[in-house]
Amino acid sequence: MFIAETNIRVRYAETDQMDVVYHGNYAQYFEVGRVEAIRQLGLSYKDMEANGVMMPIVELQSKFLRPAHYDDLLTIKTMLRELPADHRIEFHQEVYNEQGKLLTVGRVVLYFLDIKTRAKTTMPVALRESLTPFFA
Repeated sequence: MFIAETNIRVRYAETDQMDVVYHGNYAQYFEVGRVEAIRQLGLSYKDMEANGVMMPIVELQSKFLRPAHYDDLLTIKTMLRELPADHRIEFHQEVYNEQGKLLTVGRVVLYFLDIKTRAKTTMPVALRESLTPFFA
């Protein structure tokens, strides 16, 4: 299993009138977690796109357990529980506050698509090579 952690501080604009992080912002938090997880593997979304592969989201699920508030330092934990075998990659994500309390859980499924044809394709070789040791 591959696990990466990223921190993000809640900005005032991300909260609602109840001083709670607006639920729609979690999709962005999950994205930050995924992008930084891939960066920790020595790659980037930008590199993959330059090499002809895009990764659109096809499923997004969130479950909100506790609220996050303005100025909280959040930890986004991003996990791949299995090595992708085809055109699909599934990230499991968790958001924790500074006290280590689990606030939100999510699941995000993306497809690997050829940028030119928009056809499903397999995971880029460089990403597979970076991930394989975590699943040996």
